[in-house]
Amino acid sequence: MTGRPVSAVLPPVLRAWLGAVAALATLTVGVLGVVYAGHSRPGTVDGWIFPPTADSVRPPWRGVALATDFLGEPGGAVVLVVAVVAGCLLLRCPRAAVSAVAGAGVAVGVATLLKFLVGRTIHGDNLSYPSGHTAFITALALVMALLAAGRLGLGRTAGMLLVLAAAVVAGAAMGWAQVALGAHYPTDVLGGWCTALAVTPATAWLVDRTADRLHACTYGRPGDRAADGPGDRIADSGGRERR
Repeated sequence: MTGRPVSAVLPPVLRAWLGAVAALATLTVGVLGVVYAGHSRPGTVDGWIFPPTADSVRPPWRGVALATDFLGEPGGAVVLVVAVVAGCLLLRCPRAAVSAVAGAGVAVGVATLLKFLVGRTIHGDNLSYPSGHTAFITALALVMALLAAGRLGLGRTAGMLLVLAAAVVAGAAMGWAQVALGAHYPTDVLGGWCTALAVTPATAWLVDRTADRLHACTYGRPGDRAADGPGDRIADSGGRERR
């Protein structure tokens, strides 16, 4: 008896391309972090978009921005992650469920660490670079897009378009809310988006590798033959006697 392999979260056909995207995203996060380290005001790029203020948007769009922002707050994030995990389990994709939790957690953790390292602030002493809200929602969107690409059997081009489109839509929606509410500078949002692009594929790859090793240990050991049926053991015994 052997275990049936589980589909990878990170489709093999996308690994090289997502690795290149992750490398570029890592470089972007690093460059922006160096440029804006210790700053407490909008940069030149931020000024091209619009300076974040407390009333950048008004009703009804302000309500939309607040609702979007809630999805990145602890309460909303927990609800969203639980919903995604439940969906993955209903689809019998435990690896994706683990990747959703791990990917979002790692993205937020890295963003939080970078905030202390970079030290950029907004509205006083509020650390702002990179945006943890944007990193969180983008990471979740990436995991769901990877799951969809794998289950649909998409090729490299279609798979990459789906994954990047999901990341852009999710990151743009949360990024707009963060800037509109004055919580982050636009470059903070870009940094958070790139943080998710950098760490989520790597996290998914680690989940796959760990699951593959556990699968091999469980079903690849000689001792697993003890799980064979009585007929198999009798047949093996007979084979040894004839030899």
